[in-house]
Amino acid sequence: MQTNTPSRSTIRLTRRGRIALAALGAVVAGTAVAVPLLIMNGDDSRPTTLVVPEGWRASQVYAAVDEVLDLPAGTTKKSLAKADLKLPDEAGGNPEGYLFPATYPLQEKTTPQKLLSRMVDTADKKFNGAPIAAGAQRNAMNVYQAVTVASIVQAEAPTKADMGKVARVIFNRLERGMPLQMNSTVDYALNRGAPRTTAADTEIDSPYNSYRRMGLPPTPIDNPGEDAVRAAINPAPGDWLYFVTVRPGDTRFTADYAEHQRNVAESDAERKKASGKASAPSKK
Repeated sequence: MQTNTPSRSTIRLTRRGRIALAALGAVVAGTAVAVPLLIMNGDDSRPTTLVVPEGWRASQVYAAVDEVLDLPAGTTKKSLAKADLKLPDEAGGNPEGYLFPATYPLQEKTTPQKLLSRMVDTADKKFNGAPIAAGAQRNAMNVYQAVTVASIVQAEAPTKADMGKVARVIFNRLERGMPLQMNSTVDYALNRGAPRTTAADTEIDSPYNSYRRMGLPPTPIDNPGEDAVRAAINPAPGDWLYFVTVRPGDTRFTADYAEHQRNVAESDAERKKASGKASAPSKK
């Protein structure tokens, strides 16, 4: 149950540090997630290494593998059925969260299946060690749930230093029976990367809509790195329920809704100043 929680029409949370529903109007210029390729070329200009950055979604990894192996778009995703990935039962065959961010060498006969298996095997080694399992249990979670929390932390925390605090906000809200209301989960449902969630977006019917659905989303929403996973099993101590980035390097966490509203107002003012034009008032 929610305890002393403002109604859904007044709660305001962040995506990438802005726990606000940013009604950015005409900024919606497309919904596809951008896929930057980070590859290292040898002397013959043939890619020799694929770098999977922290926070990439599975869709971005698939597109990157297609590109780096010079395969038709969609080939890697189609290969999932025969990849035989060693995923936890809770994943239901979905590797989101388990395509571990790292540098992967490309041998001459590298296939999508081999690359995906290497990523999942790396995640398995990282996640299933005693420290992660014990940390998850300490927080009344299984490892898969801890990875799901880590994926939200990866998407929401503006800096590494803020990750532990963002994780604590997630746990505090879960413990109080409050909806997470993280814009990053809505963006995932809509398959877009930019933090431009509107009030209408939060009404979509999706298990990833953490404004309408209680608890964690059904799967991770990206592939988190080690720092985010550590934050998920060792959240910083605090009573925070809200956070907002007022300006770069100034993210404010609080348990007081009125204080949060003041911080949000300052954040909105800073954003308007930076854009040089007025924006639509926030609804949350």
